[in-house]
Amino acid sequence: MEKDLSPIFKRWIFDPQKTCARKIVGIDGREKLQVRFELGLLQMEMTGRPDGKSPKGYESALDAYLDRLEAHRRQHGSDEGYRLDEQACNVLWTEGVLFYQRYVCLMHLGDYEGVLRDTAHNLALLDLVRTFAGDEEIKCEFERSRTCVLMVHTRSKGEICLQNGDSEGALEVVREGIEEIRSFLIGSGEPDSLESSDELRTLEDWEEEILRKFPSPVKEDLLAQIQTAVAHERYEQAALLRNRLRGLN
Repeated sequence: MEKDLSPIFKRWIFDPQKTCARKIVGIDGREKLQVRFELGLLQMEMTGRPDGKSPKGYESALDAYLDRLEAHRRQHGSDEGYRLDEQACNVLWTEGVLFYQRYVCLMHLGDYEGVLRDTAHNLALLDLVRTFAGDEEIKCEFERSRTCVLMVHTRSKGEICLQNGDSEGALEVVREGIEEIRSFLIGSGEPDSLESSDELRTLEDWEEEILRKFPSPVKEDLLAQIQTAVAHERYEQAALLRNRLRGLN
């Protein structure tokens, strides 16, 4: 009977319309993150790996493989010959999913510092795999998530700036994020995806939202022109107008 979780579920009703996440203090006195699903409950640690594990004594699998890389450099004098095999990539993929699950919930709760930490972890993980994975197909699989992680990372940095009253800093951050995503898409041989990238569009829309906090007749006119161009799918014109708008700041 004491193992039955029904009383907990009855006190915390699942709402399919939103992310049901909350922070609690565990019996060990440490803060935990809980997520309510339709048929269950997930609990994560707030620091380190979300599952609380320490792979081979390290805080994360990423740290373990980075340490191996440093050992290889000390022994051989360079990165040459260091490779991540399929098993290592599977371990890193699993860890990346865990951190993703946590930062999505933290974003919902407005814990932008936590989101920034976890997205930085996953970006470092992607960089490691891109550089050292021996299988090109595995690299491509990891890289498909890069624009999404970059977008959330940028959003968390910008939100922190706004919380500190630094709107100009937030604009600088979001523009850097836009350029980083654009450069990645162009460099990956997918320039056509610039127009269809949801992540890019999300940051561009957020940039315009921030700019509205600095109204002027010229800016307002440019914003209206951008909205019209986007509505008529004239994306190149919208990009040129955005460049003009940025030049006013």
